[in-house]
Amino acid sequence: MDSSSSGIQEPFDLIRLSLSERVFVKLRGDRELTGVLHAYDGHMNLILSDVEETIMIVEPIEGALEGQGSVKVAKRKMEMLFVRGDGVILVSPPSRT
Repeated sequence: MDSSSSGIQEPFDLIRLSLSERVFVKLRGDRELTGVLHAYDGHMNLILSDVEETIMIVEPIEGALEGQGSVKVAKRKMEMLFVRGDGVILVSPPSRT
């Protein structure tokens, strides 16, 4: 699909077209969010609703090499969330298949 025909010419155009849709957000600190995008700004501050947060917690195993350990996944749901833009690594729009 040609990006000029879909109205995507700047990176923020992709975010604008994802308003009111469910997006995937990767954050610093091994955190991931999925939620409905309501607002954003030039700093990538986001307002999401119907949010599910996934946190990866790596617990080191005694005697193992650094970086090795068991991974626990914690999940929680929130009705509404403000995400500060400096923690945002990636925002993925919904798949448009």
